[in-house]
Amino acid sequence: MTGKLQGPLERAPAGLAGLLNGPRAGVTSGVGCSPETWRLGQLKWSLNGTLIDLRPDRRRRLSGGNLVIRSLDRAQDAGIYQCTAFGPLGAIVSRRASLQFAYLNFRTQARSAVSVREGQGVVLLCDLSFAWVFNEYPYFVQQDSRRFVSQETGNLYIAKVEPSDVGNYTCVVVNRITKGKALSSPTPLVLRTDGAMGEYEPKIEVHFPDTVPAAKGSVVTLECFALGNPVPEITWRRANGVPFPSKVKMKNSNVVLEIPSFQQEDAGGYECVAENKMGKNTVRGRLSFHAKPQWVQTMRDSALSIEERLFWECKANGKPKPSYSWLKNGEQLVAEIENGALTIAPVNLSDAGMYQCVAENKHGIIYFSAELVVLASPPDFSRSSLRPMLKAKAGSAVSMVCRPLAYPAAVSSWRKGNEPLQSTERISLLPDGTLRLINVTKADGGSYTCLARNRFGTASTTGRLLVTDPTRITQGPVDMEIIVGESIVLPCQIACDPALDASFSWAFNGQLLTKLEPHFFNETQSAPGDLMIRNIQLRHAGKYVCVVDTDVESLSAAAILIVKGPPGPPDGVTVEEITDSTAQLSWRPGQDNGSPTVSYIIQTKTPFTVGWQAVNTVPEVIDGNTLTATVVDLNAWVEYEFRVLARNSVGVGEPSPASLKSRTEDAAEVAPAHVCLFNIAIVLCLLLQPVPEELQNGDGFGYIIALRAVSELSWTHAVTSAPGRYVYRNDSIAPFSPFHVKVGAYNAKGQGPFSTVATVFSAEEGERMPGGLWARSISALEFEVGWQMISDSPERILGYEVAYWEDDTKPETMGKVRVSAGQYTVNISGLKGNTQYSLTVSAFNTAGTDVRLMGHLINILHSAPGQSPLNVEWNLIGSKLTMHWDPVVTMEMESEVTGYQVSLWIL
Repeated sequence: MTGKLQGPLERAPAGLAGLLNGPRAGVTSGVGCSPETWRLGQLKWSLNGTLIDLRPDRRRRLSGGNLVIRSLDRAQDAGIYQCTAFGPLGAIVSRRASLQFAYLNFRTQARSAVSVREGQGVVLLCDLSFAWVFNEYPYFVQQDSRRFVSQETGNLYIAKVEPSDVGNYTCVVVNRITKGKALSSPTPLVLRTDGAMGEYEPKIEVHFPDTVPAAKGSVVTLECFALGNPVPEITWRRANGVPFPSKVKMKNSNVVLEIPSFQQEDAGGYECVAENKMGKNTVRGRLSFHAKPQWVQTMRDSALSIEERLFWECKANGKPKPSYSWLKNGEQLVAEIENGALTIAPVNLSDAGMYQCVAENKHGIIYFSAELVVLASPPDFSRSSLRPMLKAKAGSAVSMVCRPLAYPAAVSSWRKGNEPLQSTERISLLPDGTLRLINVTKADGGSYTCLARNRFGTASTTGRLLVTDPTRITQGPVDMEIIVGESIVLPCQIACDPALDASFSWAFNGQLLTKLEPHFFNETQSAPGDLMIRNIQLRHAGKYVCVVDTDVESLSAAAILIVKGPPGPPDGVTVEEITDSTAQLSWRPGQDNGSPTVSYIIQTKTPFTVGWQAVNTVPEVIDGNTLTATVVDLNAWVEYEFRVLARNSVGVGEPSPASLKSRTEDAAEVAPAHVCLFNIAIVLCLLLQPVPEELQNGDGFGYIIALRAVSELSWTHAVTSAPGRYVYRNDSIAPFSPFHVKVGAYNAKGQGPFSTVATVFSAEEGERMPGGLWARSISALEFEVGWQMISDSPERILGYEVAYWEDDTKPETMGKVRVSAGQYTVNISGLKGNTQYSLTVSAFNTAGTDVRLMGHLINILHSAPGQSPLNVEWNLIGSKLTMHWDPVVTMEMESEVTGYQVSLWIL
């Protein structure tokens, strides 16, 4: 036998819970009432409303709040248990717990035989039933569409008896709690000898009641079984025609309908239909929904002043609708209660304690507890005294709050010095004790006292009011425009009462500026409110607000700063169309950065150029509203990239990304630029300056050389594909004979024009070199070179060539400068500072350069300082500008600083 006790405490203490088994000897069980969330002084238990006296009882005892019962006895221990928790704040009770005992009584007297016809239906009765044994244990009857054991009635139903059913049937009863088991005496089933049963329509023997109550969340089981020949088929449906949800299960050949987790929407009419070929029969019933109470609104602990009004309301859901009652310290409360709401007005000290709202219907009961504290004390200013010094600007409004801790609330009065204050046009005494003064003047300054009293005592607090002159911003920031890279000062200067402390802060576009931003400075002692912005960038454009905070007010002044800079890079440069000498381009504009774009510049780059080069365009000047242009004068058969730069009043911006590479179409060849002579005796050697690949205009490139003596009319022609050198030999050529020479070029497209005719002389050779080479350094980037000129000679001297380089390991650093024959000095610039250079000088004529004068070295001076001054600060007051900066420390390879240059210009 088993007993079960339920019913935990609501909120605090934690709860009752337990499961009692009995009445077997020596069994011990317990129920819990643990004070987990409320400091308790004592716990007591009651049974059926009567307090349990544990002192003389050896079977029952408390263990940590739990009630432990040994040697359970059905007569003494069955009933309703409840725990009451007592503490310094009052008492509360737990939910009720029911302890019941399970038992099994089953009569096993002999049973008479049941005689049936074959094909007839039969019912074998069992008062308490779970299973049936066929002939001998443990061969249980197997349930199918023809045989069914009802868990409601315990009976065995056979819809249509067959010869195989003949035998002895024993009912087996099992107690689910105690697991006890009992068997009935066998019931013989025999066939009658007067013939088989004919076919007949279904007769429903097992069906559910007309109304079945079902609890929320429970598992509902409905049974329906019919006798008949042939065996009837069972089907189910809802009376409203709504299909069953997926959770509904059909068991035992549709005889059992199971609805797990029963909810409100499952309630309603249900029908069972039993049908065979002889007819059908239907039973109907209704499932009604019920639920124990659940809280939807509860109260909170309250602390009220004596004489105030208490209103607590609790609400619960449940079906049927729950009723409400209230407990105070575990006892039924007689008070004004309406729909679960408790009202006590006015509260007294005796009303303090622990309260519980109880919601109950026939399916359950729930509790919720809260504490009521009633306060009573004289006024106390220890936590709400007046400020010792209150500052206010003249013309403003002042409020002085007088709210002492007092129960009941105190009545307040005010005085200035020793004079009581009364309400006037400027003075207001508010009901909550606050003193309010409007349009204050310096005459309102002085000492103010608030006096508070209630029936338990009096108290006072005193403070002083100081009225100051208003603060003014005498010079604030103004709207302005500025160029990227410049520096400015935004002023913020005030006139302030000496009794006030003022602080300054700046906001930029709504965000407070901090010292972490390297461009902003506002720590100048002479003007602490001014904001200096150094090296302004585009991102610094926006709204600047100077905020001045004093003890009594806050002021602000704002200005809009417009920053102008070179335009942003254009985008999307596209080659729309290209020929052998032109390209049609388009692009999208970039940001104008505060100044409208006035023009665009187009640049190109090829594999044969160093860097980007400016090009000619149509139109020649591309205005800022034009986004297309034609590039002209391009070389044929060359791969080009294009980019676009924008210009505004500030300057030229960053270039656009380069376009995709595009190759111009091929074209006929141009003429070579230069022809030089280098010959000895009867050999005429022509040095041809190679035509750059970008000017070859196509594939299949070569040269056509035409030459003749000056006295002749006909030309001698030769063709070569090798650039740079052509040798013409003729034994009849006399030294210093003049010749006319011209060169043309050709490619797969055709032959181009010849160059201009050049006159050269045969057998012209240089044999002498200049002397007296010297050099001196002028600056870190320049030196001067001189030499002695060559005296008269039969060769024609056209001029002198100076070659220079850093050292022999860097041949790419060599530079050359040529001067005319009458010049014997030259300045060479664009050099590297603090570097040693080697020099040579040679004479040249039409045959080329002569032997070089070698071996002179020169050292270039140290370079100028490469670092500009840092931390430049300046302050403009009136017409006086003061500047400060950090001195420049030169590097090892730089010249010493000898001075600084300050530039000033007017915008």
